[in-house]
Amino acid sequence: MATETKTAPITLTERALAEVKNIMQEKSVPAEYGLRVGVQGGGCSGMSYLLGFDKAKDSDEIFQLEGVNLIMDKKHAMYVLGMQVDFQDGLNARGFVFNNPQATSTCGCGSSFSA
Repeated sequence: MATETKTAPITLTERALAEVKNIMQEKSVPAEYGLRVGVQGGGCSGMSYLLGFDKAKDSDEIFQLEGVNLIMDKKHAMYVLGMQVDFQDGLNARGFVFNNPQATSTCGCGSSFSA
């Protein structure tokens, strides 16, 4: 399992990156864990996004985003290529938002899509 130095297939906005770092500090996430981003079957549009802290596996690629290890299964890259993850903290909504150019349709909740 080698650490990759190439460009990550997704981006995190400044707000999203700050929130990830804040959560890592508040929840005392171990140093060997990184932010896993990916997809899984399910959701009202067929696929849903994965976002959480995890250890890297042999089938993963690891990218560096301003001090945060971004972990992604190599098979998931085609579904999220060019995606931007943002964090909203407003009166109507609070949470991570996925802006995915690969999605051909999305549902109202914003966490499910089809490609």
